[in-house]
Amino acid sequence: MDTFSLAFFVLAFLIVASAIFVVSSKNIFHSAIFLILALSGVAGLFVMLHAYFLAAAQVLIYVGAISVLMIFAVMLTSRIADKEIRHTNEQVGIGLLISGGLLAVILYSLYNTPFTISDQPIAEGAGMTLGRLLLTKFVLPFEVVSVLLLAALIGAIIIARRDTKTGDSVPPRPIPLPKSLQQAKGESES
Repeated sequence: MDTFSLAFFVLAFLIVASAIFVVSSKNIFHSAIFLILALSGVAGLFVMLHAYFLAAAQVLIYVGAISVLMIFAVMLTSRIADKEIRHTNEQVGIGLLISGGLLAVILYSLYNTPFTISDQPIAEGAGMTLGRLLLTKFVLPFEVVSVLLLAALIGAIIIARRDTKTGDSVPPRPIPLPKSLQQAKGESES
């Protein structure tokens, strides 16, 4: 087995294993961390395919911006580790059925699609053309996504910082002082 194949199998294992941990972890913060690992593995596959622009976009947009936004939303949401919140899904059977059906369709499509392999190199300037399209013809979807992400972040902040008079959120607990500082504080007050 050559180095290229070994690197592919290592990245594939990393992506699949971390994706399984994303959906099976009971801690939502750990799920977000495993999602970052899975998206980084996809960026590695883009590098192996010499799609450097897509690899950079994957790292900047998904690994960087989207994952950080998810982690901020998790951290800003109040009572995320509360015992009243269910961390399991009761619809595992339906999820497995739909996933199995989707897997069957994908495998059927892969088996019946004739893939042609070309020895010709990719045309120069493909990244420049893609960048020009993303910043001219498809600029509106980018702006809509940025507004949507901003609205999601503002919504997470509003949910986390509700008025404490209504009892909707838990007020922050004071950090206890170490005993040596408590004794020094008691002596200075007397």
